[in-house]
Amino acid sequence: MDVATLRAICLGFPGAYEDFPFGPETSVFKVRAVASGGARQDAKMFAASAMDPADWSVSLKCEPALAEQLRAIHPEITGAWHMNKTHWNGVRLDGSLPDDMIRDMVEDSYDLVVASLSRRQREQLGWAGLARGDGGTAEQ
Repeated sequence: MDVATLRAICLGFPGAYEDFPFGPETSVFKVRAVASGGARQDAKMFAASAMDPADWSVSLKCEPALAEQLRAIHPEITGAWHMNKTHWNGVRLDGSLPDDMIRDMVEDSYDLVVASLSRRQREQLGWAGLARGDGGTAEQ
């Protein structure tokens, strides 16, 4: 997977945008949802990467039990550097993992973050998880 493909996947989700809160060398992909009353926007990170082909990896949110399983099976997946390793995986993008698997992990990360938003915010995003019956745990 190359930089352009990862960026396209991350930006392909409703409400997703790229930000640089840690400086120009690190792309942080967030989902933005209108907060209650519509006055301000909340944003939550679902992926982060230095987008550096020399050290090509991405940090993705993951359910803790699945994170442990993935790390046990795939040496390319570890606890994410500078992140809560219970909830974040660091995924090496050196070609060892299939692009479809990486795409699925990015989508899972996005879904976990969106599921934590209020029902109203999820509806505003037109989140596919609502159609699948994924209700999330945020207050309605």
